[in-house]
Amino acid sequence: MAGARRTGLIAALDTADIQEATRWARAVGPHAGAIKLGLEFAYANGLPAVRQVADDAALFLDLKLHDIPNTVAGAMRSLAPVRAAMLTVHASGGRAMIEAARIECDAMPVRPLLLAVTVLTSLDAEALHETGIAGGPRQQVMRLARLALGAGADGLVCSPHEVTMLRDALGAAPVLVVPGVRPAGVEIGDQKRVMTPRQAAAAGADWIVVGRPITRAADPAAAAAAIAAELA
Repeated sequence: MAGARRTGLIAALDTADIQEATRWARAVGPHAGAIKLGLEFAYANGLPAVRQVADDAALFLDLKLHDIPNTVAGAMRSLAPVRAAMLTVHASGGRAMIEAARIECDAMPVRPLLLAVTVLTSLDAEALHETGIAGGPRQQVMRLARLALGAGADGLVCSPHEVTMLRDALGAAPVLVVPGVRPAGVEIGDQKRVMTPRQAAAAGADWIVVGRPITRAADPAAAAAAIAAELA
């Protein structure tokens, strides 16, 4: 099943600088299927700048909304003009919150994929235990995945280490977007549950998200091209 999937590259443009983000977006555009802008950029520059930098590229707007259902619904309505291809909420916000987000996504002129973030790739079993969650990342990812998909999410954001487990349990339908991907030999930084692009693709990821190995490379376009070639 995993071998028949085509895995796309999302280039994460994690910066507060509009000029830098624009330069990166233009460089990686021919090689990435989408670009990701997140909290750092959106908070620094606002939603009009998000749309400006994305231009014609498919946009993964990764704001990880997490609040009471009414507030998340209102936030989703505010995001409609951005015309994102993918939007994120935290699965731990619960069923009612995800359902409210789905209703607003369905009402948007350009319907985005609603993705539920399961367990952040910076968290391991010890970090989860500190927050009162027993059983480790895999068990928590599966709990949240079933909850989120049942509430209307189109897919999930998970670490590469949970992709095979989710495919085996949930099948081919959920869109799996996978951060925590690092080319072989690249420093993993603050990520704790990582794989290479080829490994994540083989496991069944629909999209991999790669940031610093592209944007901090001497030649971001070449770095993106190399990852795209590895996926192909």
